[in-house]
Amino acid sequence: MAQRGKAINVKVARTKVIKALEETLAKLEKTWEKQQANEKKFDAEMAEYNKKIAEVAVKNLAKAENIRVSQRWNGVINVDFNLPAGVAKLPTEPERKYDVELGKYEYENQKREMENAIRILKLSDEELVSTSTYQAVAQYL
Repeated sequence: MAQRGKAINVKVARTKVIKALEETLAKLEKTWEKQQANEKKFDAEMAEYNKKIAEVAVKNLAKAENIRVSQRWNGVINVDFNLPAGVAKLPTEPERKYDVELGKYEYENQKREMENAIRILKLSDEELVSTSTYQAVAQYL
């Protein structure tokens, strides 16, 4: 049993660490691909939703109140108006039916770090991985 304040010194087989990192990397890539497919589907749903909103706005433009027009510095024209309550029914906005697990930066950073760790471990001649090396990659296992 370890006492408080004393570090545990464990040696782990290098091949086991490499295998675990490769499995985790494969799982990360699979999660990212699934998330990208879900994002693409959601973006298509949002594009369709935006078209429907534009159709509702154009259809009811004659009933608009408090019309405001402005031109931005880059030439883009912005038209804003209010429709009285009950004039138009908006379509249902699509929702993400999945959890966003990774941001692009987070995915790329984790992938790069795992690939580097695998590459370095494969170059090593040592049969066992020291505790400090194991701790460096343990967050991905």
